[in-house]
Amino acid sequence: MCLLSPGKGERLEDYKSSKVDRMSEGYLMEVCADSVESAINAERGDSPTDHCGAGRIELCSSLQEGGITPSIGLLKVVKQYIRIPVYTMIRPRGGDFLYSDHEVEVMRMDMELMKGSGADGLVLGALTEDGQVDAELCMELLAACRPLPVTFHRAFDMVRDPSAALETLVSLGFERVLTSGCDSSALEGLPVIKRLVEQAKGRIIIMPGGGISERNLQRILEGSGAQEFHCSARSSKESAMKFRNLYVNMGASVSIPEYTSKLADVSKVRTLNAIAKNTL
Repeated sequence: MCLLSPGKGERLEDYKSSKVDRMSEGYLMEVCADSVESAINAERGDSPTDHCGAGRIELCSSLQEGGITPSIGLLKVVKQYIRIPVYTMIRPRGGDFLYSDHEVEVMRMDMELMKGSGADGLVLGALTEDGQVDAELCMELLAACRPLPVTFHRAFDMVRDPSAALETLVSLGFERVLTSGCDSSALEGLPVIKRLVEQAKGRIIIMPGGGISERNLQRILEGSGAQEFHCSARSSKESAMKFRNLYVNMGASVSIPEYTSKLADVSKVRTLNAIAKNTL
């Protein structure tokens, strides 16, 4: 079933107007999703009157690796079911952000495929071996992304000098940077995030992300001055499988359960957005 029509009792013109309002007033919440159900739940936090859903989706696969490039099939199906903007991750593998020539080839191909499959924006990043933004490669990738807007992802949190890296991203023309303040979480990195917001002076969007929850969102927003934030808003969902072979694990890590998945939680999405609105 396609969910492209306005909500019950809602005119298309009213929905479009509410969408613009949600994107331009107050705080914008971006939810990272690696499944169709998570993307739907992130938007479903919204209602015609309260606008409690995500303003944008970051679509990726394998969130346990920090997110890698999703499939074209995932993007196309997500776009059939939701109406908010979808930015797709361009990251060929987990691990560091120093890429080989072959990996860059894959990134270029993925960008073209995402552009042709309905992506509203792209999310990428690359570093040099000494921990600086790879300006030369990023410039080439940004040119290939046009006309789509581009977010520099949390590769930023692995740079040697955040202040210098931010100026590089501004000069390259990135729309925003996702960051935990170069720390284990956005809360721990809050002082750095605040300095980055002050340094940016509106030239680039600073979007805190990393461990954001109902418990710390208000403190992060008030303490950083940021106008956007990034979260997963996830809860565990138990598998419907009745027969379970507990002796076999499909991945290398036994810490990832085979019969439990993580999905964006509608109630968490609404709670986070309500906290953001009350912070205004």
